[in-house]
Amino acid sequence: MGKPRTQKGRATETAKRLADQYPDAKCALDFSNPFQLLAATILSAQCTDERVNMVTPELFAKYPDPEAMAGANPEELEEIIRSTGFFRNKAKSLIGMASGVARDYGGEVPNRMEDLVKLPGVGRKTANVLLSVAFRDVELAGIAVDTHVARLSRRLGLTEAKDPNAIEQDLMGLLPRKEWGDISLRLIMHGRAVCDARRPKCGECCLADFCPSAEFT
Repeated sequence: MGKPRTQKGRATETAKRLADQYPDAKCALDFSNPFQLLAATILSAQCTDERVNMVTPELFAKYPDPEAMAGANPEELEEIIRSTGFFRNKAKSLIGMASGVARDYGGEVPNRMEDLVKLPGVGRKTANVLLSVAFRDVELAGIAVDTHVARLSRRLGLTEAKDPNAIEQDLMGLLPRKEWGDISLRLIMHGRAVCDARRPKCGECCLADFCPSAEFT
């Protein structure tokens, strides 16, 4: 395997090797439509996807569409999502998001970045997840940058930025648009499986031979 030395070379080789390592990469959140994925992604902030998936069946049974969630009793909604953490803020975001979708978009989640980020609780990361996963629109989606994507991008020397939006811009400049959706999912999977925040398993990493941060003990 080659050992690229430039940022662009490392990005290209990272995308190639992670595609081999995780050929079936997909979003780990359970959803049936864009509204459900939007709600689940809001809940996933500082919470595991596994925990979110334990909560959403009851959530969507009680509030199956934006109109129902917009009219939710905040305390009842908070109780359902309590285990995801920060439940009061998340309940406020869910009700605000659902109200915006119901009021401004006829109950249909919009498929444009500029519309999505106007909704409460929806930033670029969440909007990018919707665009690339639910709508599968590679022309509109950027790169969703969560803590895993940010950490691995810095460790691999693909960016020096700490701000998620700046990291996204750096990554988009290094990879072709067709790679943007998949690279986010694969970096997340690799971050969970190998490149742990505290104890990265460099000896098991398919990127270690060219990763500037790799350590072997």
